[in-house]
Amino acid sequence: MKKFLSFVLVLVMLAGVCASFVSCADDPNTVVVCNWGEYISDADDPEDSRIFNVIKKFEEETGIKVKYVTCETNEELYSTMKAGGVAYDVIFPSDYMVQKMINENMVQKLNFDNIPNYKNVSTSEGELPSFKDMYYDPDNAYTVPYFWGTVGIIVNTKLYNGDWESLTWDDLWTDEYPNQILMFNNPRDAFAVALNKLGYSMNTTDENQIRQAAAELKKMKFNYVMDEFFQIVPENRAVLSVYYAGDYLDVASDNEDLEFVRPESGVNIFNDVMCVPSNAKHKENAEKFINFMLREDVGLANALALGYSTPNTAVYAKLDEDIKEDEVAYPASIPSTWERFEALPEKTDKLIQDLWQEILISNK
Repeated sequence: MKKFLSFVLVLVMLAGVCASFVSCADDPNTVVVCNWGEYISDADDPEDSRIFNVIKKFEEETGIKVKYVTCETNEELYSTMKAGGVAYDVIFPSDYMVQKMINENMVQKLNFDNIPNYKNVSTSEGELPSFKDMYYDPDNAYTVPYFWGTVGIIVNTKLYNGDWESLTWDDLWTDEYPNQILMFNNPRDAFAVALNKLGYSMNTTDENQIRQAAAELKKMKFNYVMDEFFQIVPENRAVLSVYYAGDYLDVASDNEDLEFVRPESGVNIFNDVMCVPSNAKHKENAEKFINFMLREDVGLANALALGYSTPNTAVYAKLDEDIKEDEVAYPASIPSTWERFEALPEKTDKLIQDLWQEILISNK
């Protein structure tokens, strides 16, 4: 589900990477994978044999070479694909973005004969929530779930002056901790916080409400980050951080001063999925990779290494009980105040993007 780059910057980036993708596209024994940063088990763990380098294992077992690249946000991924010149085989968009991509014919239907491990995806009959028949893919034709989770406030209890257990979004708007309050460096997540703070839906299309949210974000000098989170928070250089539950669980395992709070007014609950772009050059290899990622041992390696919540029943069954009972990873219930992002109309998207540029300029 993870820094917004302008369209111009994406074009500049593409100029530097397209050449390598051309060679990959010509090689039938390749799969080109674009994922979020810090979102796959990429090393063997000497202390836990269940955690291993997933890509290396896929290459060894199949003989297929993985060209692996990362994006930081859904908006960057979308802009890169729209610009053309790059053909990914597997991508990991979030719910609202894949809904937009399906509507724009940017992803293609999957051949589930090549993905038999899809049987591991949770339905309403299991302990986990159902991840089939989702609103962004009601016919289960285009997507396979990867991870899910929520947004919240990560508080360094050693540095925070106050009652951290009752934190609200309003508490982020303070001058007490200059440059030590982290906010998402992407528009959809940042606007969601401001909108909920104001009592509005995270999916609003009301221009006045969106402009009010932008005004709220302009009031504060947040430290806008994405993957920089992984350097700043473990080093105790942030007091409050708006980020993902899975990444909290990752960094908190080595820092006992960190706690996770979901404001009672509401948070975003998200699904990240695997799918195949319409211009993919290696669809069969892509489906082999997706099937591999759904395998019990592979899914377990990813879940243990990353801390995110699995939608895979076979993986969930193998998790330690303390993980299953952790309310941050696997909440016992999903309150009505938790909202799932939906694809917004083009007019609303453009308004948010334009206001986002103003916010970033005002923050300098």
